[in-house]
Amino acid sequence: MKNLIEISKIVTKRKVRKIEIFDLNSLQNKNSKFNEFYDALMGNKFKTDRDAANYLYNCSPTDPKYRQLKSRFRKRLLNTLFFLDVNLPTASSYDRAYYSCNKEWALVKTLMWYEAPHTAAQLARQVLTTALKFHFADIIVNCSRILREYYATEGDERNYEVYDNYIKEYAHILEAEIRSEELYQRVIMNYYKPYSQNRGLAERIDSYCDALVGLSEQYNSPIVFYNMYLVWVYRYEMLMDFEAMIEVCEQGEKYIEQHAAFEQESKLVTFQSKKMSAYLHLRNYRDGRANAEICLKKMVEGSEAWFNFMEYYFLLAMHTDNYIHAIAIFNEASENSKFRKLEEPEKEKWQVFEAYCNYIIESEGKKNPVLMMQRRKNFRLSSFLSSPVLYPKEQRIFSILMIILQILFLLERKTYSGLSERIERLKKYANQQLRKEEYYRAVQFIRLLQQLNKADFQAEELSNIDNYLNALRERAFFYRGAIAELEVIPYEKLWSRILSYLN
Repeated sequence: MKNLIEISKIVTKRKVRKIEIFDLNSLQNKNSKFNEFYDALMGNKFKTDRDAANYLYNCSPTDPKYRQLKSRFRKRLLNTLFFLDVNLPTASSYDRAYYSCNKEWALVKTLMWYEAPHTAAQLARQVLTTALKFHFADIIVNCSRILREYYATEGDERNYEVYDNYIKEYAHILEAEIRSEELYQRVIMNYYKPYSQNRGLAERIDSYCDALVGLSEQYNSPIVFYNMYLVWVYRYEMLMDFEAMIEVCEQGEKYIEQHAAFEQESKLVTFQSKKMSAYLHLRNYRDGRANAEICLKKMVEGSEAWFNFMEYYFLLAMHTDNYIHAIAIFNEASENSKFRKLEEPEKEKWQVFEAYCNYIIESEGKKNPVLMMQRRKNFRLSSFLSSPVLYPKEQRIFSILMIILQILFLLERKTYSGLSERIERLKKYANQQLRKEEYYRAVQFIRLLQQLNKADFQAEELSNIDNYLNALRERAFFYRGAIAELEVIPYEKLWSRILSYLN
């Protein structure tokens, strides 16, 4: 009862007239500007403040009525965060517990601020019990500090020593976790940099890996172990040792299996996706498909991680000539109810995949009736060939891939007019807009097409192509999700296809 009295006094003195949140009841009020704003955001109708201001009030984004609405809308969204339902069946116990501990820790600090030490201590003990179960070192240290101070003021030396010991034990673990996070962050900070800027990274990662192994041997912390496995995964990926990469991913999955209480969904998904990436680079369709059948059962269909995994699965099928299965994977992804809610760049990537699927149906369908049955009614080749193919500069690889695809379709139909024009356009991209290091393989392929144009599409007249072919072979396909590295069909295979049309 003493705790209830403490809380009641705080609420009575400090209560607000109304708590504004987005709950099911409030969202049913269709006449509310807040709900109109919310629905439009969820429908991807806005990209800028100007879009939102014009949609809601037909005014500029500096208009006071829009600025006031946006400010109150943001506050309502933030308030709603305190009432999110984390008890979803897909969330791991670890993730749910960490969210709950942090939410209750905010309450502990609030109670301390408003001078309710008895209630704060009681809640801190509850939070600490959960934190100890899941080894949340940061929460353990924070709660123990509150409780150590509380028992110091109470003159309870026995309990004071209990919480002082927790602080001394877990402060070292927390320090190790912070160090492991630093090493992991130093890797991902440089992960997507071009090859020429990352030459010293491999040596640094070696030292990071050694340091993380040392930390894992000293401290039984899931955070340290996860960061150790992830850094080793990135190390082998950058070395293109994909067999070793798979082995480390499996060790990470095994750690999760053996320590079910520490399972973090995001880490498990990372191991699964990285393993799929390794199978793609090894072009190991058999094991990759077996891995996908296991992993997809555990993933939330339609989640961002699910679409990312499906992308690697699709590319694996395309790169290994398993075209019927590639189209089935594409259909499963594009027909998912969450597909239309994807961010535009992701959706456009899948539209590029769709175009390539239609080319495969066109080129391979004559000898495979099953493929011909996959023809998509909404794809119009005449419209595609007449399309100017214009993407924003950050998505210029889509323009390149689609122009190449137009060339393939024209060759498939033995239509040579328009080929030179498209190759000249690709040449301009290569000369003026593509950073050679970032788009290295794309540039080499465009140079091959230039030689084809010079030879007037006569295979026997081709010359000076060995340098470009060797460059492609020496710098193998390497896709880490960076858009510039995307190849729906490897350039080497595309070149072989083009040559087959000239014979």
